[in-house]
Amino acid sequence: MTPAVTPPVTPAGEPEKPAKQERRRGDFFGISALASALLSGLAGDKLSQSLDSGGWISVVGISLTVLFALIWAIYNAPIGLRRYRRWRAGPPHEPSELHTAAEEAEQWLLSLGSDTGGLAAAEWFQQHEPQLRKLLTTEKACEDNADDFARVCDALEAWYLRRQDARALLDLSDLLAAVAEGCGRRELAELAAARAATAYRLMGDSETANTRLGVSEKFATHGRTAAALITRRHVERALLHLARAEQSPAGSNRDEAVLNARRLLNDARLSRPGPDLAGEMAIQINLAIVHLYQQDPESALDQLRPAAARALIAGDTSAHAHALELTGVAAWMQRSPREAKRWWQQAEHLYSEVDEQEGRARCLQHLGSAEVVGKRLDNARAFLEQSADLRGSESGHPVLTRYLKAARESTDPPPVPDEAPHRTAASWLRRKLARWFH
Repeated sequence: MTPAVTPPVTPAGEPEKPAKQERRRGDFFGISALASALLSGLAGDKLSQSLDSGGWISVVGISLTVLFALIWAIYNAPIGLRRYRRWRAGPPHEPSELHTAAEEAEQWLLSLGSDTGGLAAAEWFQQHEPQLRKLLTTEKACEDNADDFARVCDALEAWYLRRQDARALLDLSDLLAAVAEGCGRRELAELAAARAATAYRLMGDSETANTRLGVSEKFATHGRTAAALITRRHVERALLHLARAEQSPAGSNRDEAVLNARRLLNDARLSRPGPDLAGEMAIQINLAIVHLYQQDPESALDQLRPAAARALIAGDTSAHAHALELTGVAAWMQRSPREAKRWWQQAEHLYSEVDEQEGRARCLQHLGSAEVVGKRLDNARAFLEQSADLRGSESGHPVLTRYLKAARESTDPPPVPDEAPHRTAASWLRRKLARWFH
């Protein structure tokens, strides 16, 4: 049963609003002026019929009429001015559909990956992403709505990175570049080029990614986002160096790539636009990855412990899960498999709370690989098959494929791969950096 809605009633003893009192007072003076004019004219006519002295009465009446009319005009001037301004402004301006969508997407972006609404935010993006893309392609860009275009693109970038959808991210970059060109917004062209570099890196095309970073530098401005974009390019180049390290055999080339990544991450820390908790966590996690590359798990833990603590305080479940996942990698390198599995189980649980399927899949792969090494093949198959289900298939994940084959065929386990854990940081880091542009 729906309860009845009672219209509001003003209590009898409640004082009237000042504006209403002033209007009534002004009306009183206007009526007084009109009455004074009528009465003075009538009195003057009557007296002039009997006495020859009606002139002074008319003068007094006219004076009172002018006085009351002047007071009435003064009291009603603000009301008239407001009405004139409303008339000049026309009907109330309704926000555009794009502006409304940008406001909503920006609010959900803040919740994505957090412990207060992270799961709901993921569901919202899953449901509304097609509508947001349609708005970006159908709305005509102009100077008035360029910022709304950019805000929707920022939100979609975070979502596509979470899904590892490089193609959609590249299309998004092209859309933003077109808006920047049409509206003459160099800072948006700079951001679009940096975003394209991320997409090409995720596709494995490091050369084109590096070229697009050079284009981003060419558009560099000195506006409010300049420092954030410099930081973004430093981090992106660091990730490119880590990708090169992953593809290189152990030796001087790989060591040089890792050192370059470390130098760029330190530069990124120095170029950050003021204090920023999310940015600091992101850089700490990536520095930990560099230390893991250098076979230095203790130094990695020195970065991961404060990153996990900051993430917990900030309520950033995604960052917290990420730090715990890499802590498990460090524990495995320290030959503490039981501790490593405990960290991966905690990280997998946190990822599930914010619906980060790729993060869950990685942790399940870690756990399954550990079970293969421990020759607990039934457990290994369960973990690894669940990881494959979350990813849609085994294709594109050679490590997962190797361990699944070993678990199913009961063969000797493959050697523990010296794989780069930077893949676990890339998408999360880019999502954190996106917040520096709001």
